[in-house]
Amino acid sequence: MSEKQKVKILVVDDEPDIIEILTYNLEKEGYEVASAEDGIKAVKTAIKFKPDVILLDIMMPNQDGVETCRQIRDISDLKNTFIIFLTARSEEYSEVAAFDVGADDYITKPIKPRALVSRISALFRRDSKKEQEVSQIKIKDLTIDRTSYTIDKNGKTITLPKKEFELLYFLAKNPNMVFSRDDLLQNIWGADVFVLARTVDVHIRKVREKIGENYITTVKGVGYKFDLG
Repeated sequence: MSEKQKVKILVVDDEPDIIEILTYNLEKEGYEVASAEDGIKAVKTAIKFKPDVILLDIMMPNQDGVETCRQIRDISDLKNTFIIFLTARSEEYSEVAAFDVGADDYITKPIKPRALVSRISALFRRDSKKEQEVSQIKIKDLTIDRTSYTIDKNGKTITLPKKEFELLYFLAKNPNMVFSRDDLLQNIWGADVFVLARTVDVHIRKVREKIGENYITTVKGVGYKFDLG
């Protein structure tokens, strides 16, 4: 998606001043903007508005941002929506929780609008490059389909959240190659996103829970690989 006027952004925050500032700056850049002041309204608005990007606060009344992200990631129409957490909380556990439920980026407040626009653009550039990749990989007893973000395993369809899918896809298209956590962070989350290395371990664990333990191997002290056996 290259034309900004086609990009829809949902701003979710319980502080009216932040919504006003972000809406003004994003609309000035040509984005179409909607807003919600809590997590429950955010989910309802997202279903109707179908945003390409959601800017999501963590600490909100009625329903926090982590639970809101979890619910949005379960909505099939929003599987390709980028979710960026904007929060005053800088604790490690908050960041891990955000990426654990499917965040694409995590930015601490105070927010610099110009830097935010740059981070949004970086997400779309990375996504555009991924669209040029092979749409389907058949490896071992798995068929990994990028167009539907699904995996077929012996006739059974398995659906993964976006980042878990991208992690599996990347390892499967480079079988038997060992990648460090930093390699995977760079290739899956990108250089513009500051993600804790522990996030990779969490996503690997979740992928294994869904497809089985005998595909992704841990190489002690080095990283991970898709093992052809």
